[in-house]
Amino acid sequence: MKIEILKTLNEERAARRAAIVVTHQDSGEQRLVKAEDAARDPLKDILDKHFRSGKSGMEETPQGKVFLTVHVPPTRLVITGAVHISQALAPIAGLLGYDVTIVDPRTAFASIERFPDVKVIAEWPDVALPPLGIDRYTAFVALTHDPKIDDPGLTIALKSHCFYIGALGSRKTHARRVTRLKEERGFTDNEIGRIHSPIGLDIGAVSPAEIAVAIMGEITARLRQADAA
Repeated sequence: MKIEILKTLNEERAARRAAIVVTHQDSGEQRLVKAEDAARDPLKDILDKHFRSGKSGMEETPQGKVFLTVHVPPTRLVITGAVHISQALAPIAGLLGYDVTIVDPRTAFASIERFPDVKVIAEWPDVALPPLGIDRYTAFVALTHDPKIDDPGLTIALKSHCFYIGALGSRKTHARRVTRLKEERGFTDNEIGRIHSPIGLDIGAVSPAEIAVAIMGEITARLRQADAA
């Protein structure tokens, strides 16, 4: 790999930005495609597929066979609310390779004893979330049912490029949430439409563990499928 490509690749990785090294099998020629440039690339459809899967592999193109070496940041799950659903959701996300962080200012809930293998921040979201650097490889989930906690977190998530935003609550609860986000925080209907609520796939989930499975199913679909809503 040429030193210029390696230098740029390391810069992208340090900044948690995805990139793909395209190697032509016949000539050995290589080039680097940043995620932000993929939509304008002649191989945009192939690149998009690999960015979404996160997997490297060989592809047949009009220019011949190319090998795509994919570099994507580790996915993260940020949860506001150290609740029962979070206790089930965190280990499931961990098994899927997510770096999980739970934010909840209520120290009785946000404890290492309840979440022994998870990063827990006992701060308000507007304090805890900005240093985390929520980005397009972050999924954000609001689970407290408390507007004082969920709304600041949703505000930060909506202003970011995170690939998934979900919020717990019935349709009536979400309607009140929409009103608050519009009237108190100035978001438009289109922006608020990024929030998945009721959260999770519609699988008839009842228990915290089942709801956690539904949430991770929806997050996975959003990450991997181009047409996921």
